[in-house]
Amino acid sequence: MSAEIAQRLKTKAWTRPSVRARIVLAIGPATVLAGIVWALAQPWRLTILSPDGQGFWWLFSEPPLYVVAVGILFRLVVAPGLVEDLER
Repeated sequence: MSAEIAQRLKTKAWTRPSVRARIVLAIGPATVLAGIVWALAQPWRLTILSPDGQGFWWLFSEPPLYVVAVGILFRLVVAPGLVEDLER
């Protein structure tokens, strides 16, 4: 490994992300938190808590849980690429 590449790797590891990058990284956890707050504020939307007479698809379709899943996917899949583009 050349010294130039090693220096770039070392400096990249110690730099703090910019404010815009931190905002992008915070969108996913904020979405997850919004889904959890929604589930707690409107528990009747979570039919899994009271599954009497409900079919599989009705139990599978939980909007607050979808919001939580989208927040996790955004943070793990989309945000790293966006942050990488912002840091260039």
